[in-house]
Amino acid sequence: MASLSFTKSAIPRGKDEVYVVAVPLRATKGPAQALVFDFQPKDPENLYVALDVISGRAVPGVLHMRKLRKVPRSKCWYVGSPEVDAVDIACEFNKSWETDLRVGRHDCRDYTNGLVEYLTGQKDVLEHLRRSTGGLG
Repeated sequence: MASLSFTKSAIPRGKDEVYVVAVPLRATKGPAQALVFDFQPKDPENLYVALDVISGRAVPGVLHMRKLRKVPRSKCWYVGSPEVDAVDIACEFNKSWETDLRVGRHDCRDYTNGLVEYLTGQKDVLEHLRRSTGGLG
């Protein structure tokens, strides 16, 4: 799963930071310091949904905004700082995102690439990270 995380920078200018995280995320207890946006099947543990996903059929998807205590230490890459409020822009992007999910054609990777481009202008960030780090998983 590829997800997007935003934190407030420690740099005095107060800009948000954008990270790509390549692990399934679970919200942790405690005060939130980071927001994570991701796109996944609406009912990921349903056997029939899994069979549809495997067969290449579209399934209902859902966009999540989760709160995390901190940015994960592994499988996490800083990709930039937008010039505008990242959370507001991500919410605007989500309003236009088609939520029918089809693995390999319209999934969490496409969502992450699209949102990073919308926030920072960087195109195809996952391919760039894959090449520069030897893989995301």
